Amino acid sequence: MLLTASLPCLIVILNWLWPLSLPLALKIPLALLMLGASQYLYWSKLSSGSVFVPEFSRPLIILFNWAFGALLFLALLQIVLDLGALVDALMRWHFAAIPDSVRLAAAGVAGVLAAIAVAGAIRVPPVRDVTVTIPGLPPAFEGYRLLQLTDLHISRLFPTRWTQAVVDRANAAGADLILVTGDFIDGSVAMRRADIAPLKNLHAPDGVFAIPGNHEYFFDYSEWMQHLSGLGMTMLLNAHTVLTRNDAHLVLAGVTDLSAPAHGQTGPDLAAALAGRPSNAPVVLMDHQPRTAQNAADQGVALQLSGHTHGGMLPGLARMVARGNNGFVSGRYSVGSMTLYVSNGTGLWPGFALRLFCPPEITRFCLRAAPAQS
Repeated sequence: MLLTASLPCLIVILNWLWPLSLPLALKIPLALLMLGASQYLYWSKLSSGSVFVPEFSRPLIILFNWAFGALLFLALLQIVLDLGALVDALMRWHFAAIPDSVRLAAAGVAGVLAAIAVAGAIRVPPVRDVTVTIPGLPPAFEGYRLLQLTDLHISRLFPTRWTQAVVDRANAAGADLILVTGDFIDGSVAMRRADIAPLKNLHAPDGVFAIPGNHEYFFDYSEWMQHLSGLGMTMLLNAHTVLTRNDAHLVLAGVTDLSAPAHGQTGPDLAAALAGRPSNAPVVLMDHQPRTAQNAADQGVALQLSGHTHGGMLPGLARMVARGNNGFVSGRYSVGSMTLYVSNGTGLWPGFALRLFCPPEITRFCLRAAPAQS
C-alpha cells in the first residue's frame, strides 16, 4: 500500500520537478516535501498504530489529503504531457522540451482539482431521493420511507460536529426507518467515543437498525457492537426483524461483513438471517458489501442496500473498484427481480478523502408497489 502511494510522487519528482529550470537547492527540499506527503499512510500508522486511523488534527488530515491528491492529479497530467510530447516528436522527428510554463500550469490545475476533490469528500451530504418498486409490497407499506447512512468513517476527519450535522439532516428527512449499513468508524471506542456520540440522537418512528462494515473488524469488533447497541441502534447480525402495519409485514434483514472470518468472527449467513421470516413478506436486506448480491436475489430478497465502494470516488478508479465488487460500484442495479442500491457513502476513509463526480449521500428510499402484471 505504501509503495503504491509513492508511485505518483516518484512520477512527479522525476518527470515534472527535475526537468524544471529551478536551482538544485530548491528542487531537493521540494522533492523531500513531496516524498513526505506521499507517506501519509506511514505517518498515520505512527500516529495511531494503524494506517486506517490518522490521529492528527483535522486541518492536517485535510492538508495531507490535498497534497496526496495534488500529486496524484499532477502525475496523471504529467503522463498526458509526456505522451503528447512523444507524439509530437514522432510526427516532427524533433523532440521539443515541455516549457516550464506548461508544467506549472499543470501543477495549478492539479492543485485546484485536489482542493475540489477534498471539499467534495468532507462536506455534509445532501439527502438523495430514490424510489424503489417492490414486488408484492403490501398496500400498508406503500410510500414507506427508509433512510440509509453508510460509510460514515467517523474519525478525526469526520468529528463530532460533522456527525451531529449528519444526524440533524437524517432526522429532518422524515423517514419511517433509519438504516446504517456499516463502516461507522475508524478507530477504537476510546478514540471515537465523543465523535460517534451524536448517533444516539438518530430517531425514526420504526427505529434505527444497523450492520457492521469491514472497518469495524479492524478494531475491537465486540466492543464496537456493544457500544453501537448502547447508542440505541439494533444490530442485525445475521438476523431479521419484522415491521408490521395493520396485518401487513415487511422483513428487514442484516448480515455481517465478508471480512469477518479473517478476524475470527462469524461471516455473513443470509439463510440464518432469513430463517423464520413470514412467508410472502418482501425482504429488505442490509449487506455492507454489494458483491454477493446475486445470492441475495436468488434467496428472494426484494431490495438490498449496500455501501463499501464509496462510489469509486474518482473517474477511472471507479472501474477498478467495480472489478472487486462484481461490477457493482454506485447507484441502482437490477439483479434478477431484486433491486440493489450501492450508496456512494455518507463519509469515506480519511486515508483517501477525495471525490470527483461522485458526491456523498444520505439516501431516502420511497417504497412503491410494483405494477400488477397484465
